[in-house]
Amino acid sequence: MWANDWTNLNKNQFKAIQAQKSVMFIILLLIIAVAAFNLVSTLVMVVTDKEGDIAILRTLGLSSGRVMQIFMVQGTLIGVFGTLIGVALGVLLSTNLDVIVPFLERLFDTHFINADVYFISELESRVNPGDVMVIALSALFMSILATLYPAWRASKVQPAEALRYE
Repeated sequence: MWANDWTNLNKNQFKAIQAQKSVMFIILLLIIAVAAFNLVSTLVMVVTDKEGDIAILRTLGLSSGRVMQIFMVQGTLIGVFGTLIGVALGVLLSTNLDVIVPFLERLFDTHFINADVYFISELESRVNPGDVMVIALSALFMSILATLYPAWRASKVQPAEALRYE
């Protein structure tokens, strides 16, 4: 007598699903990296725009370390709020996929999942809290890293140079 379970019989399909999951994780990290780059560019523009104000605060006695802290807090808060909003919208979207997909199919008069091609008739979505936490922590980590350069640049503003052209 020979016994074999369905996971062993469909080993290649499970490997393909695991590969897809890994690729999706990398894609999400790249999307987060683009958002972190946007955070860097936004904070650099804020530093450039506020050089005169930073110079005045420095002449009043604010240390360069405190200037760096101010911009680190600003960037971190942007990252935290962006991560919270992104996680909330992502979980909301994925838990309501069974309602959203049929609505979009009716709206655009098309079928996203053709049962003849994909051998499934509907998309099932399940939120894995562990995966959500890994992505959220990655986003927070990248946003904190993204604040380092603009905060360092703000702390290096020389009051005399910045106020010369004001």
